[in-house]
Amino acid sequence: MKEVELTDPYTIPYRGIYVVCDEENKSAEIIEHTNCYSGAAWSRFHYARSPLIQQARAVGDMTRYLMSTGVCDLSLQPSVAAAGIESVVVEGDEVSITYAGLGGGGVGATKCRAFAQGVLRYDVSESGGGKAAKGTIVVPRRERVLIGIDDTDTKEEGATWSMTHNIATALNCNESVYLSHSLVQLFPVSAKTQNCVSTVLEFGCVSKEAKQELLEDLKAALLKYSVSDETGMVVLSSFEASRMEEYSTMCRSGELTKDIAMEHAQKNSVDVWLDGNGVIGALASLAWFARPDESVDLEAKL
Repeated sequence: MKEVELTDPYTIPYRGIYVVCDEENKSAEIIEHTNCYSGAAWSRFHYARSPLIQQARAVGDMTRYLMSTGVCDLSLQPSVAAAGIESVVVEGDEVSITYAGLGGGGVGATKCRAFAQGVLRYDVSESGGGKAAKGTIVVPRRERVLIGIDDTDTKEEGATWSMTHNIATALNCNESVYLSHSLVQLFPVSAKTQNCVSTVLEFGCVSKEAKQELLEDLKAALLKYSVSDETGMVVLSSFEASRMEEYSTMCRSGELTKDIAMEHAQKNSVDVWLDGNGVIGALASLAWFARPDESVDLEAKL
């Protein structure tokens, strides 16, 4: 018989907690990387009722809360609204998040998040039993960086989706966190390799210097491992990518030229890092970041 020894039987630390903010710090997205999906599902159900939250959804083993920043009053009730996010406050290059909960929800709202990767410091109250509890964690403020990539392969060799994921995983670090990867189905043009799919990577960067280093390293890796001379790499530094929806719809509906792609890149402040014909599909991928279940369906609408 194996004897179980637990250091702390009531704490399941999150793998990581990250916050991406818009340029004016009016909106934020809290991205929680969980070690226990069912616990995260419980939190998502209850937290969705918090007044600050605009949207709560799961993407793989991450829960993403799109929120307004600020402070709110929570009316905690057992079973129906047992936990919530009370405040998201941005101060300089840091973000403070205060969670609150009842009973077991208090445990989850405090210690489980306090020991997550990316947390700079924390302050928790006593939790458990029938008590209400609060916990505040402080994490770095991040900005979203979207990287669209296409045409790294040929008909005989390579696969853009897998190579880009492996590169992103290798570059993942505290300063530039790898947040999501979406395969984007495009219109099956004549020049396609096989399935005509581009990829968008999402990172959360703590500074301009971190972003620049990430992009330079990623470009170098693409040049090293791509087996195509037509690789496209485009970059959009923005909290959201709605400006790219019109172009993406066009690219998923018919065949476009590189000139049209370059015009849309310039018009929408998208930086072109590699200018092969792959920029056509790379640009179309940006609007689908963090939507991998939809982006694979050519009939899906933005």
